[in-house]
Amino acid sequence: MAILIPSDVTCNMLKEAGFNLQGELQGKTQDLPAVSELKSWKKRGQRRNMWTVNHVEGTKLRMNKRRSSYRPEDQEAFYQLLEDPVIQSFLEADIFLKVSDKYLLSMVVEYFGRVGLPGHLYNRIHFFLALYIASDMEEDNPTSKRSIYQFLLGREHWPDLYKEFLKLKVEFFHAMGHRAWVTPDLCEEIQAQNPHHWVWSRARQCAP
Repeated sequence: MAILIPSDVTCNMLKEAGFNLQGELQGKTQDLPAVSELKSWKKRGQRRNMWTVNHVEGTKLRMNKRRSSYRPEDQEAFYQLLEDPVIQSFLEADIFLKVSDKYLLSMVVEYFGRVGLPGHLYNRIHFFLALYIASDMEEDNPTSKRSIYQFLLGREHWPDLYKEFLKLKVEFFHAMGHRAWVTPDLCEEIQAQNPHHWVWSRARQCAP
């Protein structure tokens, strides 16, 4: 069930994440400094977590793994955002863990690292953008993905605002270097950094 967020609060959060929402609704795209910041943090020396083909032996591919991208400040930002009341309500509402099991949530941490913003700049919108992309990558269930922005924006307002959310998702994905794949091993590595945190108990048992 979605909680209704006042439209002015939602607009302000979207603006802080990088879009002038009112300008978009009027057909006048206006980049804020946060947009440039999101684009520019693609940075010198950013660590990447990718698999690359080293060489081919017959029908087998030898793969090399590059380093992960997440940083301690990304983990700290993630854990702090888990205290956000909207995020907490969303996690509580996802009783079957269709869009917020521990692996999808681990991907949020890695995505923060791939974008590379200073940890203190990440907010509620960034969390839901990352979770949406993770769900798109791993589940690709339109109904479940839709529940993410419906919950965030509220059932009353999401029809007017979801297109702006999806536009911002494109910016976020671009800032990630268009790299959405995260290995299960990396997810488990992220979880192992703080193994007793309650969020890592969100193991999906079976399909409802």
